[in-house]
Amino acid sequence: MSDDKIVLDELDRRILNALQADSSQTNNDLALAVHASPPTCLRRVKRLVDAGVIERQVAIVSPQKIGAGLTAIVEITLDNQAAERQVEFEVLVAAESAILQCYRVSPGPDFVLMIQVADMPAYNALVHRLFASHANVRNVKSFFSIHRSKFETRIAV
Repeated sequence: MSDDKIVLDELDRRILNALQADSSQTNNDLALAVHASPPTCLRRVKRLVDAGVIERQVAIVSPQKIGAGLTAIVEITLDNQAAERQVEFEVLVAAESAILQCYRVSPGPDFVLMIQVADMPAYNALVHRLFASHANVRNVKSFFSIHRSKFETRIAV
């Protein structure tokens, strides 16, 4: 898998849009939707997977339906921003399932995290376990979602 940009033609774009809308459809249904033969569609999807364009296919779960209704957007500033210390922090958060996304950002804080937990006590426990005890975390600034007006996973292609 390479970081090089792949050239997409119109059929690739139709396939990607259809899969982003519903990745559970069969190859035959996908082929019908994108106006291609099933073998061509299967070959194209395999190429997109092999090239890393399609990273993975997942189900999107409703946080509220499973009792994980608190969304926190958290800014983290490290004391020491050396590359190895940033990687150390990324390894720490990668092991925590409640942290859904981690971004190195600039300027401002060093990291922005998207966290999904059951409630404020669960958030408090996570923050104390991961950040308060971590010697290199200088500042934690949290924002809590009171209403999600848009949530999209689709990327325009």
